[in-house]
Amino acid sequence: MQTFRLFLLIILLHSSASYAGLELGNDAPDIQGELLDGKVFSLNAYKEKVILVNFWASWCEPCREEMPAIEAYLKKNKVKGFEVLAITVDKPADMEQAKQIMKNYSFLFAEKQQINYSGYGRIWRIPSSFIIDKQGKLRKNGLTGDPKVNTKLLEEIVTPLLTTQ
Repeated sequence: MQTFRLFLLIILLHSSASYAGLELGNDAPDIQGELLDGKVFSLNAYKEKVILVNFWASWCEPCREEMPAIEAYLKKNKVKGFEVLAITVDKPADMEQAKQIMKNYSFLFAEKQQINYSGYGRIWRIPSSFIIDKQGKLRKNGLTGDPKVNTKLLEEIVTPLLTTQ
């Protein structure tokens, strides 16, 4: 019985790390729902753009620390086809604080209750950022590696994607 439990644990841990084929180079699962401004969002409608999908929360200090660098990069590269979708995992009671924070940024903004991102599995750490290229392929998996985004990472991963067709 002990061996069987260990086997199940190993399977569960492995499946959560590679949930739904979230492997670099694979098609990124769609994300659909309503943004906080009431507009409908579908990741599939953003082909031809490089998208950073950022899961964050208002109480998460590392989340708030990385946002200015993401915003600066977005301002510099939006015309080249870069976009950011910030999905807050805040509880409804904390949404006012999240909205206040987002007033400082030009990201597309959604709350987890209004958007379907089930293809990405359970978001168990934040910040978690996923980068999707112009062909809809996953280029950074936010569930593995370093969770934080900074200018160096954006320059290394996103900049080359903006120049490719």
